[in-house]
Amino acid sequence: MLKLCGFALSNYYNKVKFALLEKGVKFEEELVWADRSPALLERSPLGKVPYIETEHGPLCESQVIMDYIEVAYPHKPLLPGDPFAAAKVRELITFMELHLELVARELYPEAFFGGSVSDEQKERTKKLLTRNVKAFARLAKFSPFIAGSEFTMADCAGMVHLPVVSMASRAIYGEDLLADLPVREYVKMLGERPTAQKVNADRKVNQELIKSRGKPS
Repeated sequence: MLKLCGFALSNYYNKVKFALLEKGVKFEEELVWADRSPALLERSPLGKVPYIETEHGPLCESQVIMDYIEVAYPHKPLLPGDPFAAAKVRELITFMELHLELVARELYPEAFFGGSVSDEQKERTKKLLTRNVKAFARLAKFSPFIAGSEFTMADCAGMVHLPVVSMASRAIYGEDLLADLPVREYVKMLGERPTAQKVNADRKVNQELIKSRGKPS
């Protein structure tokens, strides 16, 4: 059976988990911290989570995992059959991860973990995020799903990444840089899905575990 390895506070772990639940794929979960231990590096060479264990061996990088799952378990597809439409879904995922979440991550040490971020970094990040959000708004549909009328793997990414970008920007700048987009309504809609409720409930349990254990490296 496929095994999903990592921890449920990770956006990228939850993106994959959401997809597996939506597709109805049977899988096990294994709690693995990003500790860069030799055992982890054997399966994920950069010491990152998530990774999956398959009958053929381990596989890392969340979007690679998503694409593998889509092909290996073709029932209940999360990509349109049309090649261009499928590419547009991947385009949205790339925008959210590379141009929103990765940029906003510069703020996380101060926004979430009690650290600090320099004023210069905050200014650079705000400028870049503001520009990138405007670009993302030209692509995202929210009608009602992020790519259009059908649930896709872009929604697996949207549910886990967009709220974190909103929270980080509010914490640092006192304003939600995604406020002009219907993100709150969108996330609320997705949260009504039983699969999303499972992901969110497990994330909260993992958050409590991390508080008692100390944050993962």
